[in-house]
Amino acid sequence: MSEATERLRHLVEHESARAGRSSGTESRAGGAGCEASLADRLATLDDLEERARDERAAEDLPVLDALADATRYRLVRLLAAADGELCTCEFAPLMAVSESAVSHALSTLVDAGLVARRKDGRWRYYRVTERASALLSALDVAHDAPGTGRADSARETATSEDGG
Repeated sequence: MSEATERLRHLVEHESARAGRSSGTESRAGGAGCEASLADRLATLDDLEERARDERAAEDLPVLDALADATRYRLVRLLAAADGELCTCEFAPLMAVSESAVSHALSTLVDAGLVARRKDGRWRYYRVTERASALLSALDVAHDAPGTGRADSARETATSEDGG
């Protein structure tokens, strides 16, 4: 038996013993019931592994990687807030990086499918894609979810201001 399976057996025995104590019936660790529970748990984990297979990793990871950079993330947020297109030269006053760095970051975002580019003569205009908008919306929802800190702090502040 592998070390991982042995650790899983100990977990199943622990959970089985704890369940027996809470229901008032003592179970014998290591018995046939534990073997069945271990087999059930291994089958459940196999099913979990199958459901969690990630055929989209090759597509998703570059997108997440593109957003993991502060400059690129800021550019996507600015474009989303602009609610339309912005020219490359319009980013320079808003960013603390060179125009060359902005151009490089925008190119990475285009490659990741987060930003669309339109060329008009010598000018290039950028806008967020639906994919970027969906990701930013998901992040905003996650930030405001209970247990994330931001929403909890706001609730605590409101409660303390109300005197409760």
